[in-house]
Amino acid sequence: MPEMQYTVVSTGPGDESGMPSEPGFINGGLFKRTADEPTRPVITVDVPDITAALAKIGELGGSTVGEKMAVGEMGFAAYFKDTEGNVIGLWQNA
Repeated sequence: MPEMQYTVVSTGPGDESGMPSEPGFINGGLFKRTADEPTRPVITVDVPDITAALAKIGELGGSTVGEKMAVGEMGFAAYFKDTEGNVIGLWQNA
């Protein structure tokens, strides 16, 4: 992903989208930190619908800190704060 300088990290076999193709592996990536990004590593959870997940998070007391954005052609990401102030990522496959 040259526009983001994104580096894919794989701990095991993956499918064409980069997602693990076997149980027990965690694949992901790294990108250069900017001033508007989280300041620490972020755990990211796979969801079927980021928009619906952010709505539910808001209903339960969380808040959106990074709106849904495309990540190349792989999928979409968003970030939210839980009720304790932790920043957590959401991922939706394209």
